[in-house]
Amino acid sequence: MRQSVQFVAEVSSNHHQDLPRCLAFIDTAAELGCAAVKFQLFKVRELFAPEILAGSPIHAEREQWELPVSFLPHLAERCRRHRLRFACTPFYLDAVAELEPYVDFFKIASYELLWHDLLRACARTGKPVVLSTGMATLQEVRQAVHVLRTAGCRDVTLLHCVSGYPAQPQDCNLACIATLREQLGCPVGWSDHSVCPGVVYRAVYGWGATMVEFHLDLDQRGEEYPIGHCWLPEQIAPVIQGITLGYMADGTGVKSPAPSEAEERQWRADPQDGLRPLREIRQTWTSTVSVP
Repeated sequence: MRQSVQFVAEVSSNHHQDLPRCLAFIDTAAELGCAAVKFQLFKVRELFAPEILAGSPIHAEREQWELPVSFLPHLAERCRRHRLRFACTPFYLDAVAELEPYVDFFKIASYELLWHDLLRACARTGKPVVLSTGMATLQEVRQAVHVLRTAGCRDVTLLHCVSGYPAQPQDCNLACIATLREQLGCPVGWSDHSVCPGVVYRAVYGWGATMVEFHLDLDQRGEEYPIGHCWLPEQIAPVIQGITLGYMADGTGVKSPAPSEAEERQWRADPQDGLRPLREIRQTWTSTVSVP
């Protein structure tokens, strides 16, 4: 039986620079049954080129979305309390060193896949790296994995991803999960932007995704919720529960009666006359026994 898929709640920029709200995301992820919670550490002035910031007030205003570095120890401690893994995406080189004391793994975003200096910085910490592959060609992903491994990363997980917000199911191309796994020899999961339960079920059961990252919002008030790619707790809860129960149903593969079938076995047709129940219990049966 394969271990159940790991769900990773991506807080993204929905935290409002509010520490209690950040902690509420972690508490909610634990209640949902997630394995990890992921934040993003960026500085707008080191994320976008000056020409973009000069000409686009919308991009410049995203400074209000930045996660304060001072929050990191509090977030890590809350995750440890819940036995959740704490992860974060670095978007500038110094962020790697700022995150290293706290994170259980680094997540590299699809948009930074080509930035090999960032990949090397994460790899050199010796911590696991999860790499999203949205917009990338197979060769670009292959090169990124090579850079990570050459720099010392021994634990690489890839996430197939479609960088559409929201992603349409017909664009998800989930078969790429198998392609990446076969071509690159890494565990492969799915980074969801579809907010479609069927897509997540198919990624896990149809294509063997070992990890599912999903964008979470608590109350439709997150900065990114209006874009359309964030799940609410009540939307994702039945998906996580359903997949977790589905894995419990795998069993051992040994064909033998389940404990719950012990009584019903007696009510099979007797091989001598074809009547139920077996002859050996007919004389001792009473009406207190349920009749199938």
